[in-house]
Amino acid sequence: MQSIIKILFISVLAVSLTACGDTEKRVVKQKREKLEKLKKEQAQTTIEIKKLETELAKLDPNVKEDRAKLVLLDTLKTISFTHYIDLQGKVDAENISYVSPRGMGGQVRAVYVKKGDRVRKGQLLLKLDDAIVRQNIVAARQGMEATKTQLTLAKSLYERQKNLWEQNIGTEVQVLQAKTNVEALQNNLRTQQENVKAAVEQQNTTNVVSNVDGVADEVNIHVGETFTGAPMAGIKIVNTSRLKVITDIPENYIAKVAKGTAVVVSIPDIGKTFNSSINVISQSISAATRGFIAEISIPADKDLKPNLMANVKIQDYAVTNAIVAPVNTLQNDEKGKFVMVAVKEGNKLVARKRYIEVGELYEDKLEVRNGLKAGDVIVKEGYQSLYDGQLLTTAAANS
Repeated sequence: MQSIIKILFISVLAVSLTACGDTEKRVVKQKREKLEKLKKEQAQTTIEIKKLETELAKLDPNVKEDRAKLVLLDTLKTISFTHYIDLQGKVDAENISYVSPRGMGGQVRAVYVKKGDRVRKGQLLLKLDDAIVRQNIVAARQGMEATKTQLTLAKSLYERQKNLWEQNIGTEVQVLQAKTNVEALQNNLRTQQENVKAAVEQQNTTNVVSNVDGVADEVNIHVGETFTGAPMAGIKIVNTSRLKVITDIPENYIAKVAKGTAVVVSIPDIGKTFNSSINVISQSISAATRGFIAEISIPADKDLKPNLMANVKIQDYAVTNAIVAPVNTLQNDEKGKFVMVAVKEGNKLVARKRYIEVGELYEDKLEVRNGLKAGDVIVKEGYQSLYDGQLLTTAAANS
């Protein structure tokens, strides 16, 4: 009996909860429907109010003066419009040389340059230890002189043996042996002469010279240290007669940028701007930056230094005769994008919506591809809260 009562209680409770849930859903639905109805009524009322205000302004001159809004106008004309890709880069030199030894390097015996010195191509910068090489040269020359002496004696013996043989004295074998001895010494002398040349050339490798004209930008080597040409422990020569700007362009611009593309480079730290073009584009995309490198040549300037920051504007779009409007005048409604224009209707100046097709945007300038033409007058300032047909009073401004 108790079990039956318990089951009946649970069933009644479930029915009650379900009924409550259905009631809440109906209430929510009713409120949403009422809200939508009120919104539609409000929109319709707003349209009717604006319509009546427009009609009243046309019929009553006093209302016209009260409702006219002060705005600033701008008469449009065709101009050149250019879009740029704005990037950052850095100044670099075409000729930057890290001095290196011709041989394996060695211990530094003398340094003939200091940081900031102007150097010439071929100028001696360092002297490396050459004691062993000089000893080798001395030994090679002594051996060569000894061979020369032996060769002189061998030639004399050969001439004597040859003269005796012509007088039928001696044997032919003695003549041939004397001749062979001369030829062997001649070959030996030539080898020793080449050895001396090689030793002298090896000594020359201990003279470290500059391979470019420029300025010693870094001198990080001292007497007693071992010089191998490593950048962190060596000499850096910079030639600023030919400069370039390097920038990393995102890969999504790859179809818009090519060799020869016009570029405007500005160096903010020195306040200078240069017009140039891209002369080098890398053939691969960096896995790290997802971009590709472009190089732009710029003229030499005494104020330009490698690693200066540069602002790079790469031209990717240009139109000669374009209609351009300030981007802040662009508005949107359910029909699309529009600007407010001032139209002369009889002796009245009236605001009208003009729906437009927009193109490229750069800085505060918006290209208008369709909907406006040269001579149209747009509301440049005071366009906020204007409605179609509102009377205007203005101060004109020509851009």
